[in-house]
Amino acid sequence: MKWRKMADHVQGLAQLEILCKQLYETTDTAVRHQAEKALVEFTNSPDCLSKCQLLLERGSSSYSQLLAATCLSKLVSRTSNPLPLEQRIDIRNYVLNYLATRPKLAAFVTQALIQLYARITKLGWFDCQKDDYVFRNVIADVTRFLQDSVEHCIIGVTILSQLTNEINQADTTHPLTKHRKIASSFRDSSLFDIFTLSCNLLKQASGKNLNLNDESQHGLLMQLLKLSYNCLNYDFIGTSTDESSDDLCTVQIPTSWRSAFLDSSTLQLFFNLYHSIPPSLSPLVLSCLVQIASVRRSLFNNAERAKFLSHLVDGVKRILANPQCLPDPNNYHEFCRLLARLKSNYQLGELVKVENYPEVIRLIANFTVTSLQQHWEFAPNSVHYLLSLWQRLAASVPYVKATEPHLLETYTPEVTKAYITSRLESVHVILRDGLEDPLDDAGLVQQQLDQLSTIGRCEYEKTCALLVQLFDQAAQTYQELLQSTNSSAADITVQEGRLTWLVYIIGAVIGGRVSFASTDEQDAMDGELVCRVLQLMNLTDSRLAQAGNERLELAMLSFFEQFRKIYIGDQVQKSSKLYRRLSEVLGLNDETMVLSVFIGKIITNLKYWGQCEPITSKTLQLLNDLSLGYSSVRKLVKLSAVQFMLNNHTSEHFSFLGVNNQSNLSDMRCRTTFYTALGRLLMVDLGEDEDQFEQFMLPLTAAFEAVAQMLSTNTFNEQEAKRTLVGLVRDLRGIAFAFNAKTSFMMLFDWIYPAYMPILQRAIELWYHDPACTTPVLKLMAELVHNRSQRLQFDVSSPNGILLFRETSKMITTYGNRILTLGEVPKDQVYGVKLKGVSVCFAMLKAVLSGNYVNFGVFRLYGDDALDNALQTFIKLLLSIPHSDLLDYPKLSQSFYSLLEVLTQDHMNFIASLEPHVVMYILSSISEGLTALDTMVCTGCCSSLDHIVTYLFKQLSRSTKKRPTPMATDDRFLHIMQQHPEMIQQMLSTVLNIIIFEDCRNQWSMSRPLLGLILLNEKYFADLRNSIVNSQPPEKQQAMHLCFENLMEGIERNLLTKNRDRFTQNLSVFRREVNDSMKNSTYGVNSNDMMS
Repeated sequence: MKWRKMADHVQGLAQLEILCKQLYETTDTAVRHQAEKALVEFTNSPDCLSKCQLLLERGSSSYSQLLAATCLSKLVSRTSNPLPLEQRIDIRNYVLNYLATRPKLAAFVTQALIQLYARITKLGWFDCQKDDYVFRNVIADVTRFLQDSVEHCIIGVTILSQLTNEINQADTTHPLTKHRKIASSFRDSSLFDIFTLSCNLLKQASGKNLNLNDESQHGLLMQLLKLSYNCLNYDFIGTSTDESSDDLCTVQIPTSWRSAFLDSSTLQLFFNLYHSIPPSLSPLVLSCLVQIASVRRSLFNNAERAKFLSHLVDGVKRILANPQCLPDPNNYHEFCRLLARLKSNYQLGELVKVENYPEVIRLIANFTVTSLQQHWEFAPNSVHYLLSLWQRLAASVPYVKATEPHLLETYTPEVTKAYITSRLESVHVILRDGLEDPLDDAGLVQQQLDQLSTIGRCEYEKTCALLVQLFDQAAQTYQELLQSTNSSAADITVQEGRLTWLVYIIGAVIGGRVSFASTDEQDAMDGELVCRVLQLMNLTDSRLAQAGNERLELAMLSFFEQFRKIYIGDQVQKSSKLYRRLSEVLGLNDETMVLSVFIGKIITNLKYWGQCEPITSKTLQLLNDLSLGYSSVRKLVKLSAVQFMLNNHTSEHFSFLGVNNQSNLSDMRCRTTFYTALGRLLMVDLGEDEDQFEQFMLPLTAAFEAVAQMLSTNTFNEQEAKRTLVGLVRDLRGIAFAFNAKTSFMMLFDWIYPAYMPILQRAIELWYHDPACTTPVLKLMAELVHNRSQRLQFDVSSPNGILLFRETSKMITTYGNRILTLGEVPKDQVYGVKLKGVSVCFAMLKAVLSGNYVNFGVFRLYGDDALDNALQTFIKLLLSIPHSDLLDYPKLSQSFYSLLEVLTQDHMNFIASLEPHVVMYILSSISEGLTALDTMVCTGCCSSLDHIVTYLFKQLSRSTKKRPTPMATDDRFLHIMQQHPEMIQQMLSTVLNIIIFEDCRNQWSMSRPLLGLILLNEKYFADLRNSIVNSQPPEKQQAMHLCFENLMEGIERNLLTKNRDRFTQNLSVFRREVNDSMKNSTYGVNSNDMMS
């Protein structure tokens, strides 16, 4: 019998090894898929643990060892049914022995086993066996590796490195608070020892004559540097949740580490290593130096900081004086980051006092100038750090109080000049060699221009003189080329490229104007620059009939945007010297004349560039921004060009309004922006003039009639009908958004209802499966029912509110019932095809239910099923969406949870009448939403839960007061809740958990449902309280018990506002006291486990 069992095991092993090979080696996707399925079953099987051990012992291939290691990692990580402590200790010891006896495993197997060790250690950090924290003796675990061969050493260092990394990273399966407790405890008990160990080993290594051609010694050094970096990159105080951001420039080193940084040998160690090891490893050294340079300021007193900075600057100077390794792109990038940290962490006043400052700032300036001139094509990300250093230096000049010279007036203009001239020289090279044009990366260009706007404002006279000189040269050459008959197209393109950069840069330096630091002379210089750009614009616009340059036009729009921000609007002083210069050169005497230039440019762009989406959308954005200013919009309306737009917004004047069969339906988005701006301009003088409104709406009336005509025949061109309709509803949405006053909105409402509403309903019926068509229609309806600024106030005798709701209900029902017939939609298309439309329907229903212009009691009273239909459709749509999708798509979750809030507030009788499975679905969606990252969602859930709990509490109070029997639905809802008490109890524990253990961002919202939850579950709350108190160390239990006593102090058994407010105040005090009590405790995690 025993032999047969053994044979089964061996056969099972062979089978597993074949599956592993299929998973990792085969190119046939079907085979790999089958193998994957079988291995997932294996992972979930009860004898997985013993089989993994067998695989490690007897498996013949590396892949089977990898499978065993990853399966064990999953087993030790699972939150439900975790492995017992003894078993985890055995696995930990087994892994360490396995690694010690097999130092030459495949790299990926070693990696997976070390990952397994790190995971076990992290998750068991607070586990005790006979008063001993069994998983914390990590340095002892590793010491035996460090005293053996180089291969063993590498494994030992990698274990520490991986462990530090593992503990530093939060995972989604365990609560964040548990992660922070482990991370803090590890930081306090082990991290400094690990860092000291890594520095000592590095010192030993650098003291020996390292043979770096020896691969193993090279590997050891690399792992040591990675370990040092992981220690320095540790999230010491739990602030850096986002890995991608480089803005957290301060490393929050604990005070207990002071000795390592006061002793200059740590800093010297890394600078010495940089100069003594091969370039392939030096980026890691520089990464460590970047972290050391970013140590928090408060770790030192002023004298210590000055000394530390002096050593740091010396090290930087040494690197700049011996730049042999810097051509390596990784070294170069890290070194640029190091330079940027000099200013982000130290003040200019401190830097100028460093002994070698004049020499260092000269070297940095030369390095920057060389970088800008030579590395513009391959290192834009590195250049970002250099520019950010100079941007911060230039911004500090007005505030520096030190008597030592900062010399920035000498070097900043050199940097500005290098940036500008290198961009201009790059144009020719890019065209000649067919390289990627940086101008096509709008985000990068914008980022660099933002930095340059500050740098260029330092010694602004020099910047302006340079720009004027370069611009005049380029413009003159450009004019000559245009006038010459034998000039080549390539030469013209080069000049246009140079002018494009200059226009962008002029816009940026004008946008860098700071009102309190600007002088009249600087404003006059701005005037010089603006005149030149406007003259160039006149020249290029005159040629648009023959040819135009898209990049140059985009640069012009960027310039206009900056110019508008600084010199046009309600806050600008009109006596500015800039206007005087514009008046002298171009005859533009005041803001109204300058605005006419803006509008002229906008109309020209829309006329000639209507088919170019980037230019059209940026032009319309500019028009939209101009239409927002109170004074500028009134000046704009007086211009004849604006009146022309208001009277002629048709496709013959503005080609982007045409029905172009080549373009994509989604390209019509910019039409909404256009009509929002036109709507604002129209409203200035509209008043109650219905004739003027009718006149304005004529093109839209014609379009609606055309669509109606098409839909009335059986054979119509579907594409044309769709395009006309989508364009039309996008236009109307823009107007509806702009009309936020009652008189104007009522004109629009009377125009669209009832005449054109049936066309919108018909479109939804016909094209429900085409989101490019339905989404704009649904969004228009959602805008029409939105009571923005109380614009939907119907007269006392008007039934329009009810009629509007009927139309809304009809549209939601039509769309909802039809979209559900689509069946299963592929995961990658589900949002676009279905969920986006559903989300808009939820938003529409929420807007109309909370708009306060419909009395919803009327519908049941008169037997009208409009309200029931809309709500039943909502439920059908909701049940067709998995819970995970509700939270995965932000727009859907926001519209759903805000609708649920309104329903639980005003339509609780409807919620109470639902089937048990629907009620449970809604409650579990609230339960999941309570822990959502989006504060809006979380707050909406608290509010919904509060309404539900209050309703339940009232029903229970009534039922105990022997009143006449309530409605059957109320009984039913109470019955469901009594059948499933665990749902409400789960939410009580979740809310309490968040308030006690997590960073609760919306404490007031959380407090509102909590009182009701406690009153409905007093026994459960008492148990919860006792288990939390008992989980504390014995000396803290009394304090925790007292906290809970004070929480309920003076609280009565009712949900009156006065009682709730008292509870909210008590809760604030409770949270503060509990946090103070737990700060000094390493316990409290167990209660977290109990509640998670």
